Amino acid sequence: MTAQPWPTDIALSPNKEILTVTFDDGAVFALNAELLRVESPSAEVQGHGADQKITPAGKRHVTIRGVEPVGHYAIRLNFSDGHDTGIFTWETLYSYGTNAEAMMADYLKRLEDDGFSRDG
Repeated sequence: MTAQPWPTDIALSPNKEILTVTFDDGAVFALNAELLRVESPSAEVQGHGADQKITPAGKRHVTIRGVEPVGHYAIRLNFSDGHDTGIFTWETLYSYGTNAEAMMADYLKRLEDDGFSRDG
């Protein structure tokens, strides 16, 4: 069994728009707050089943107000729009970093398909 990458540093940019996560395998991911918010692993966003996922609109300018540790396995992000229920495990953060471009493209397509905008 291969060990999951472990974060060695988690830093929030001064403008609170980028969360940079450095892992022990050398991977460094700069994750923007909008992507983290709209793909939050919370039930509020993901639902309780595959067909329940929502696409939050108007999150282009959301920022991260705080980063809280959750045990030794995750962080909770507090967003400027009040959302704070997603638990981002190290595995989730690594996956989001690896797939950020595709995830953002998918989000933008879902917004367009639903007739919504990043601005509201």
